[in-house]
Amino acid sequence: MPTAVPARSTGGPEAPAPRRPGRSPALSSGAARAAVRIGAFALCQAAVMAGAGLLITGPGHGRWPLTVEDAVNESLEGARTSALTTASTIVSAFGDTSTVVGITFVSCLLLVLVPRLPLWREAVFLAAGVSLQSAVFLLITASVDRTRPDVERLDDSPPTSSYTSGHTGAATALYAGLAVLVLSRVRGPWRRPLAALLLLVPLLVGLARLYRGMHHPTDVAGGLLNGSLSLIVVGRAVLADHSWAARPPADAMDIAVAAAERRAAPARKHATVIVNPTVTDPATRDQLALVLAQHGYRAPSFVDTTAQDTGGGQTAEALRGGAELIVVCGGDGTVRAVADAMAGSGVPLVLVPCGTGNLLVRNLGLPIRPADALAAGLTGEPRALDLGRIEGDGFPTVHFTAMAGAGLDAAMLEETSDRAKSALGWPAYVLAGARGLRAPRMRLAVRLDGGPELHRTARMVLVANIGTVQAGAAPVPAARPDDGLLDLAVFDPRGVGGWLRAAGVLLSGKSRGGGGRRAAGTSRSKTAVGGPVEFHTFRRAELSFTRPQPREVDGDPVGSGRRLTAEVRPGALTVMLPARER
Repeated sequence: MPTAVPARSTGGPEAPAPRRPGRSPALSSGAARAAVRIGAFALCQAAVMAGAGLLITGPGHGRWPLTVEDAVNESLEGARTSALTTASTIVSAFGDTSTVVGITFVSCLLLVLVPRLPLWREAVFLAAGVSLQSAVFLLITASVDRTRPDVERLDDSPPTSSYTSGHTGAATALYAGLAVLVLSRVRGPWRRPLAALLLLVPLLVGLARLYRGMHHPTDVAGGLLNGSLSLIVVGRAVLADHSWAARPPADAMDIAVAAAERRAAPARKHATVIVNPTVTDPATRDQLALVLAQHGYRAPSFVDTTAQDTGGGQTAEALRGGAELIVVCGGDGTVRAVADAMAGSGVPLVLVPCGTGNLLVRNLGLPIRPADALAAGLTGEPRALDLGRIEGDGFPTVHFTAMAGAGLDAAMLEETSDRAKSALGWPAYVLAGARGLRAPRMRLAVRLDGGPELHRTARMVLVANIGTVQAGAAPVPAARPDDGLLDLAVFDPRGVGGWLRAAGVLLSGKSRGGGGRRAAGTSRSKTAVGGPVEFHTFRRAELSFTRPQPREVDGDPVGSGRRLTAEVRPGALTVMLPARER
């Protein structure tokens, strides 16, 4: 049964003033707890690093492998040349305080100003990681007094101890931090080479400091460790989506309602939040209630899905009850069920990601943190998106928002247990997919928009409304959820070379064929017919298989069968998106 989140009294002078006007307390309610955890772990980090330094300068002094450190420095001193010295000067400058501070400041500024939605958490991660490394470095040098190597030094000796290497630690925190952001937040085939280049910089800085006679090898190793631990400590607190979510303070609802009353905004009446309770914890639910309250939805109904009804029935009931806004909080399956019930209704939907995949949310460029995604939707504008309608033997006609398919991908989803998904996330699908490679190829016939029948063999086929999936892979790179078309991808790699070319298609995010969209029913083939991947666009597609194949719709297996029929419903779903997304 729906449960209403009560609005608390805010009348008279007792109503508390908002702590930060225009911003929901839910968006920052976990900051204090995260700061405390960072501080606690930072003290442990400093203790470990200082303890290692005292061990090096105390009981470990004169023991192997510390006894060979001087030989390393002396051999590097003997290998000096004019060209190497110049190169070491340039590389060492990448770890200078002024360089690190400048690049950190510019990077954080770009993270806030350049993306369509400011990446505040990413900016905090980078700035806090670099700052924490510096703070721990100062604590270490105050605790450990180690002289610099007994060789000719090419730089002036700073007053700090040789242990640890501050240049190396700062470079690790900055450039490795940038590498983390590139790998986790950037799409495109160049992100891995760029991340590898960024990870190489701290190693080169450490080597340059050894070459210039400024540090022992263990000093450089300590700098690498200090910078890495700083990123781990801060990243675990700042970048983890739900791990440290905090319950809001007791007066948070009063603050949010008071803030809403002070905003010049039209009155909101009735919103329903469809929640998948298996992926939405109580703290996240409380945060969503606060964001809704600040934006004028004071008594939203929170309705849980069940194993028997994954969201469609609850949504239909909410629409019959006059809901003016539907918020869906769950994964791809929950979003699909809600969208199926909302198709053609015109009632706006706000997407709040709480599951494993969240493919539609990622393709729309919405924030992954639930409270941020809700705030972005509530302050956005309605936008009409396409839905796919699909049916087959053995399951009724349903709508999908992201992808449907048959073959390897469906078998992979069937083989992945809930326990594996909970423990590993999306990589659990990859492990399950490896087992499906032993299955024989399927034979199928494809008819697009009433055209001639095409006969193919394949490992899997995908019918797509969106282009990219997890980890930035783009199995159907040209698919868009607002173009009035669906895309078909037929994967049939053969041998090692075929799989490598298919992987190139997945990772490149590009498709050949003139660069623009073609008319429905035309081919956009990445390779020649019979190659590893073939693309088509269509409005209606009929697929028939010579024998039953596993099938899936938006990540949910729907049983094996020999037929799939899919067609597009242009603009059937209204989704609230930030204005800058248009």
